Amino acid sequence: MKKTRGIDRMKKTLLDYNFPEELKQMNSRDLELLSYEIRDFLIEKVSKNGGHLASNLGVVELTIALHKVFDSPKDKLIWDVGHQSYVHKILTGRAGSFDGLRKFNGLSGFPKRDESIHDTFDAGHSSNSISAAMGYAAARDLQGLDHSVVAVIGDGALTGGMAYEALNNAGSSHSRMIVILNDNEMSIARNIGGISQHLAKLRASHTYLDLKKQLKKTLKGIPGVGQGIYSSVEHIRDTVKYALSPGGIFEQLGFKYFGPVDGHNIHDLTEILSVAKLMDEPVVIHAITKKGKGYRNAENNPGKFHGIAAFDPTTGNLLSVSEKPSYSSVFGKKLLEMADRDERIVAVSAAMIEATGLGKFSQKHPQRTFDAGIAEAHAVTFAAGLAAGGFRPVVAIYSTFLQRAYDQILIDVCMQKLPVLFAIDRAGNVGADGETHHGVFDLSYLSHMPNMTVLAPKDGKDLEEMMEYAITLPGPCAIRYPRGEAAEVIPIQTEQDGQNTNVKSHGQENEPEWKMEHYASEPDHFFGSRQIIYGLDVELFAVGKMVSVGIAACDLLRNRGIQAGLTNVRFVKPMDTASILAAAERTRALVTLEDNVIAGGYGEAVTKILAENRRDGLRVLNIGWPDRFVEQGSTEELCCKYGLDAEGIAERVCDFLEGKA
Repeated sequence: MKKTRGIDRMKKTLLDYNFPEELKQMNSRDLELLSYEIRDFLIEKVSKNGGHLASNLGVVELTIALHKVFDSPKDKLIWDVGHQSYVHKILTGRAGSFDGLRKFNGLSGFPKRDESIHDTFDAGHSSNSISAAMGYAAARDLQGLDHSVVAVIGDGALTGGMAYEALNNAGSSHSRMIVILNDNEMSIARNIGGISQHLAKLRASHTYLDLKKQLKKTLKGIPGVGQGIYSSVEHIRDTVKYALSPGGIFEQLGFKYFGPVDGHNIHDLTEILSVAKLMDEPVVIHAITKKGKGYRNAENNPGKFHGIAAFDPTTGNLLSVSEKPSYSSVFGKKLLEMADRDERIVAVSAAMIEATGLGKFSQKHPQRTFDAGIAEAHAVTFAAGLAAGGFRPVVAIYSTFLQRAYDQILIDVCMQKLPVLFAIDRAGNVGADGETHHGVFDLSYLSHMPNMTVLAPKDGKDLEEMMEYAITLPGPCAIRYPRGEAAEVIPIQTEQDGQNTNVKSHGQENEPEWKMEHYASEPDHFFGSRQIIYGLDVELFAVGKMVSVGIAACDLLRNRGIQAGLTNVRFVKPMDTASILAAAERTRALVTLEDNVIAGGYGEAVTKILAENRRDGLRVLNIGWPDRFVEQGSTEELCCKYGLDAEGIAERVCDFLEGKA
């Protein structure tokens, strides 16, 4: 292979380059070859580890151009959402760490300031990059510095209201900054709404672009005076642009608008970025890209390859497919069944119709399915309006994203006691996506809201029963359930006398099922906890998916001679006080298990109830996630590290009973 401008490509791999410095020496041919190498590298690594593939394949040339023109870390590159930052990580010297992508103690799938000085701002949620960039620009100006600040935001993230607040503020501030609109017509699902239609018009504005090119060519072709004439009629050019192109919205906000530009043409991108870098005003560059570019499987199905588990790079098929239904699929199937019986039931989501299990619902009831885009706050208040208007809206949003609508849930739904059902997917620890995606705060922020009912199913059967119950309530209700399989949780009785001196996990043959007992004191037959295992030494009160973990922990404890009981909590709010006080009379200690932070969670509420009922002498151990942001890793690794697996729980309970903790 040839040697160009000091770059010897012979036998070099991505791990051999001194990025980002060596990128500056590459010519156009080098950069084009580099884009092929990066795509091959991404497909290889993500096929093994899983991750966000389609979004990264779509920004290869754009990221190369950014690092060619700008000097990171002096210049600040801020990635909205951040799931498209893999290429940025490669070009800042981290290609050698990709075998650990999204793994425990490995490379994060998102920008992390504590991972590299080139990661300017931590990301994970959408629509905040322009606000962060504006803050960086203001800090630069206050210090009298001159570096560039660039925000890269997708058209999907541009549906979020925070992005418009920032655009409005940044344009009026006249501060020097660059906003790159990465327009691939997708977020996780295909974009909807007015901004999507507006961008579609921009992409199709060939009339304006062709006229501009022809005008420039004709005027500059006039010998001697052509350039002067062209410069003197710039105001005419702007008039034509506003008349023929809808791109004027950005300039009306105070930005200089460039585009649309081919987001896969490195030469054009570097040229326009170089011009924008010199401008002393806010600039928007509209780049058109294709999600999944260069990998046919991802191009044909970008939604599937947005976030994907390990797969065969040749066929695109997943390497491991569970035959058991997921919580999302159980939810979607049950909601469709309920909606067929009740025309008041409507579904609302925030750019995640398929991901939350609403795909079949939307196909059968398109008029009763509402995708609000990446705008969770709007989605919640929109649902409140539907409820006030006589419907039964079901809002399906991941736990981590529902946090963005806290005020709307509190004021617009709970204060008015509106019957909105929140189907909170991906609750608890979600594994490899890390800190920004763990849904470990919802029990805490929902439980203190007046008028809110909070339910947590232990399995798919519980989820279905809770949905039937929740849709009849006169006020708001939240059902939170985890990612993954919704297999039925049934402990097994092994003692003939029914005292359950030993408990085995579900799935062992030739063992009778242990029938769950319900002992709530309320008249409502559905309300309350359900005792699964009877115990005299200690009672474990387990929330949601922690029931199955608690069953295994009870088995280990009984092998150590400790008669441990277990209760399936089900109702986090209102709490089944009778069950808690009954266990307090029967056992020496109580232990609460929740896939939520301890602070403000179910366990602290149990401790408060015992104190209020003068059971201060009863020993209580709260087990949940600590008061910190939990890192990435598999759910098994993280539960093991923080003592939330069966072995860790059993050990902690033993130490607690022995007075060691």
